[in-house]
Amino acid sequence: METVNTTDRLQRLRALMKQHKVDIYIVPSEDAHSSEYIAPTDARREFISGFSGSAGTAVITHDKAALATDGRYFNQASKQLDNNWELLKQGLQDVPTWQEWTVDQAAAGDGKGGKVVGVDPTTITAPDGRKLGDKIKKKGGKELVGVAENLVDQVWDKKPARPNEPVKVLGQENAGKKYQDKIEDLRKELDKKKAAGFVVSMLDEIAWLFNLRGNDIPYNPVFFSYAVVTPTTTTLYVDESKFEGNTKAHLMGVNIRPYNAIFSDIRSMTKDEPSANGAATSVSPPKRKYLISTKASWALSQALGGDEKVDEVRSPIGDAKAIKNSTELEGMRQCHIRDGAALIEYFAWLEDELVNKHIKLDEVQAADKLEQIRSKHEKFVGLSFDTISSTGANAAVIHYKPEPGNCSTIDPSKVYLCDSGAQFLDGTTDTTRTLHFGEPTAMEQEAYTLVLKGHIALELAVFPKGTSGFALDTLARQYLWSNGLEYRHGTGHGVGSYLNVHEGPIGIGTRIQYSEVPLSVGNVISNEPGYYEDGNFGIRIENIIMVKEVETKHKFGDKPYLGFEHVTMVPMCRKLIDVEMLERRERDWLNAYHSEVLQKTGRFFKEDQRSREWLERECAPY
Repeated sequence: METVNTTDRLQRLRALMKQHKVDIYIVPSEDAHSSEYIAPTDARREFISGFSGSAGTAVITHDKAALATDGRYFNQASKQLDNNWELLKQGLQDVPTWQEWTVDQAAAGDGKGGKVVGVDPTTITAPDGRKLGDKIKKKGGKELVGVAENLVDQVWDKKPARPNEPVKVLGQENAGKKYQDKIEDLRKELDKKKAAGFVVSMLDEIAWLFNLRGNDIPYNPVFFSYAVVTPTTTTLYVDESKFEGNTKAHLMGVNIRPYNAIFSDIRSMTKDEPSANGAATSVSPPKRKYLISTKASWALSQALGGDEKVDEVRSPIGDAKAIKNSTELEGMRQCHIRDGAALIEYFAWLEDELVNKHIKLDEVQAADKLEQIRSKHEKFVGLSFDTISSTGANAAVIHYKPEPGNCSTIDPSKVYLCDSGAQFLDGTTDTTRTLHFGEPTAMEQEAYTLVLKGHIALELAVFPKGTSGFALDTLARQYLWSNGLEYRHGTGHGVGSYLNVHEGPIGIGTRIQYSEVPLSVGNVISNEPGYYEDGNFGIRIENIIMVKEVETKHKFGDKPYLGFEHVTMVPMCRKLIDVEMLERRERDWLNAYHSEVLQKTGRFFKEDQRSREWLERECAPY
């Protein structure tokens, strides 16, 4: 990981800040699912700070700069930030949040009633913008202002062009439900809320709603767009030149407007117009408000008229999308079998290259081989995120990204962690396996087995309907905690159906938002506890699991009880398991899981002796 010298970039940005009369400038962590997102991931923040992780906010004053990120990236950020930057390790005791740091800087005495904080209003949500503005004024700062022209863009010499990938139809055989039916379901929600319409700004929600897919953002099959659905009309804001094949015919009955027309159109939807005598009258009574997602931008809320004309809600589309239909669930089962076969072939090949042939391979060469193997399989579209191919100490960097010429040679005497996934027409995969090709240390075995025990405990959980992922998180951490160990990331995230690999609103973890939405039948989510020892090794085990209803002896409260079905089909690492640490129930689960993996993936290796032998060895019963 290289450190970028950001001195010149910061000097040029600060000069622009003075021109715009801004004392502090915020570069938020961009949402890869938002209509205002620019590619690649968090590109503006990466350019100005040098930090390439997928989560982080930069705050720049005229003499300071701070980068805030969470525990997944402490290690990475400490290596990538130069001496212009202060690292704010979010979640640690006595470390301010980026909002608190910003407010403190704005309140610094300047004799003029505090300092002005600026932000591009398309890059911050409306709720976040309001909260931050109130805190700035309350603490003695002047105000938060929206700066229409993004200041980082203006100092960015080689900003990537906005992608213009084709927009394609996702067939009914993979979508499972007509987009017209999805829109009618949304209209029922509008009727319940007595709303004038819903302005959709999340790219994955638009792709799902219209059964369309694109490729504007790396690894996310979405396209730059907005949509407005009212009780009687449906409008999609997208560059029509991107339509491929039967896309326009598919959208029969949908109004197509240019992508850039959205802001002028929504202003006219809610503005008051003068009557014949010059008095202002509303085109329609202002009783019905437009709905926007709580993740929609501050700019979008302002264009619609603010609080008087807008209600911010958890998106009903996001809620509906997270509950997969039977076609999507079966697609998840099938694509994970094919993806499991690809990973089995890859791990067998990698072990043979490193151990038997003594060939030196770096992390990127290995990741490229995995992609090549995956691409052979039916319905493969591409990767779902950058492959985390990491050896030894690099495995302790939670979201490590190996790059050509800047990565390590894989050491067979150390832990190897591979977190990878693919996009298939019938689903999205995300699997992590930690392996060892030599002799693991006692600590590596202990850590791996404690992580495995937590993984199994979560999968075997049975819980009443209405339970959230927040309530289940401790099941995965309990064995680590009892030994004084921990991991600084969530235990599970929602997964899309041939869409974004991280999907809300559900999740399993300690974040308070995971308590807001209970898990429901049809949710698809990851199960990925881990343990990381900086400078030494990292452990993570990840399966994708689906929420299902289960039978129980009793039904207290006369409500359904739920559990999980796993779909990931890749063996656990035999060398890293300390069998003596497993209880009988855990061994039974492991044997049953490996038997299922062998049965479902074995057909792929009838002519591949190396992969078949590796699979049979790893799946042998305990």
